[in-house]
Amino acid sequence: MFLLFFFILLIQFFNYWIFEPLASFLEYVLEIRSFPVIVLIGLIFLFSAKNIEQN
Repeated sequence: MFLLFFFILLIQFFNYWIFEPLASFLEYVLEIRSFPVIVLIGLIFLFSAKNIEQN
């Protein structure tokens, strides 16, 4: 039982160690204040003339 608990804690520690910098970076990039800029870039890409010509 304690061995299983130890392995679970070890797995959680490594998951935090590996994915925490990525999650922190995405949280910083995708803040609410920059969300309109991201949406505007997405709409420009979606409705660009080059994209329409390819269809």
